[in-house]
Amino acid sequence: MTVLDETESLADEPADARGRVAELQAIRAEALRGPSDKATAAQHAKGKLTSRERIELLLDEGSFNEVEQLRRHRATGFGLESKKPYTDGVITGWGTVEGRTVFVYAHDFRIFGGALGEAHATKIHKIMDMAIAAGAPLVSLNDGAGARIQEGVSALAGYGGIFQRNTRASGVIPQISVMLGPCAGGAAYSPALTDFVFMVRETSQMFITGPDVVKAVTGEEITQNGLGGADVHAETSGVAHFAYDDEETCIAEVRYLLSMLPQNNRENPPATESEDPADRRSDVLLDLVPADGSRPYDMTKVIEELVDDGDYLEIHERWARNIICALARLDGQVVGIVANQPQALAGVLDIEASEKAARFVQMCDAFNIPIVTLLDVPGFLPGVDQEHGGIIRHGAKLLYAYCNATVPRISLILRKAYGGAYIVMDSQSIGADLTYAWPTNEIAVMGAEGAANVIFRRQIAEAEDPEGMRVRMVKEYKAELMHPYYAAERGLVDDVIDPVETREILIRSLAMLRTKHADLPSRKHGNPPQ
Repeated sequence: MTVLDETESLADEPADARGRVAELQAIRAEALRGPSDKATAAQHAKGKLTSRERIELLLDEGSFNEVEQLRRHRATGFGLESKKPYTDGVITGWGTVEGRTVFVYAHDFRIFGGALGEAHATKIHKIMDMAIAAGAPLVSLNDGAGARIQEGVSALAGYGGIFQRNTRASGVIPQISVMLGPCAGGAAYSPALTDFVFMVRETSQMFITGPDVVKAVTGEEITQNGLGGADVHAETSGVAHFAYDDEETCIAEVRYLLSMLPQNNRENPPATESEDPADRRSDVLLDLVPADGSRPYDMTKVIEELVDDGDYLEIHERWARNIICALARLDGQVVGIVANQPQALAGVLDIEASEKAARFVQMCDAFNIPIVTLLDVPGFLPGVDQEHGGIIRHGAKLLYAYCNATVPRISLILRKAYGGAYIVMDSQSIGADLTYAWPTNEIAVMGAEGAANVIFRRQIAEAEDPEGMRVRMVKEYKAELMHPYYAAERGLVDDVIDPVETREILIRSLAMLRTKHADLPSRKHGNPPQ
């Protein structure tokens, strides 16, 4: 029986203000305690924290302000009228992360399995509206069993209101979904509409249809984690941007991500004081990147050398590894970095890499984050699977994202930059504000070997020594069209720079571009390739 149970006698009502306050305190204590110690123990036994424990980890100590703590559902039937817990299974409110306002809602799995009912959905709608109006990030701590079946279509319609607000908030405020339990069916589309998705291994899963339905329809047998676990979505589907082993680490990384993002699309990301000298030379770069274009190297080592204190946050680290997307700081200013990774598929662009980078570029542009692109790209990945999978339209997504971006954009060609992939990776011709190249750069339509085989096919075939002729023609092509200064002589790059000075040059260039203003044509919205 709750404190305000309707069956209590009117004679038991408090007679004065002190009594009313005591009554309020008892009600709040009940709401804070949750359904029962047994339910809390069961949550902990699964390796999961309670909703309030999660909020405490996310927000600065003592900063949480709860909204509609005393809300209860009004549904009847199927025994619901006798189960009317406070909060209705979702905690909503706002607080601060490093002193900046953040809105949050957290499903309470102990109450109706965190399932969404009408009152539950209304609370979420309200906190989302507040976040949009206040211009502050929204974090959802997801641990719910989907729509509350006992409430029928009224519960299901609640998801529609969430999706509509996710879409309205897109590109306006940062939206972060933290998956800390199950998320099945239509509920999975809300995280998919947000900017970032975090997952915890073993305890969180996302799928549209569960293992039982999959088995009934296709005959395939698979576990929940095998179908929609954290590693599956971080490595295979690309649905999750981050995956961690425990909730504490996961939520700590959410705080770190928030420290790199602005409050909304009208603000710049927060700047910090950097102790890493802006003019620091990086002599190690001369040895990190081999001049031989056929030799791989780890692009993350280059990024570590360039950014403040070698510290960066990689987005989608384990999906589409042939391209790197990361947030970092240069002289205390947040930048987004897009870079080919020669260690994976030689750094080519394929379907997944194009999609990954396109979404990241769009996010950076939406939230006023300058973009630095590091090129070492031999082209698009050839193959029947890629062509039939739509590499043309998927590659066009990245091209569209760059062309549409109005934030400061700097590209740096480290080594190879061949064919259409060079153009797509923020070349000067599609609007990069500044384009630099190292002396090791090779900008061309294709590699020298392939070009020589096409251009000098007849001479090679008719030569007494075809292989010797081919080698000579390759050297001739390189000397004529692929020397490091060919593009600079034609104004296609702004400067060829000493690699050791790269950090200083990037910082100076970004400082100059900080006041950049660019207008897009007046339109309702573009029609990006799908």
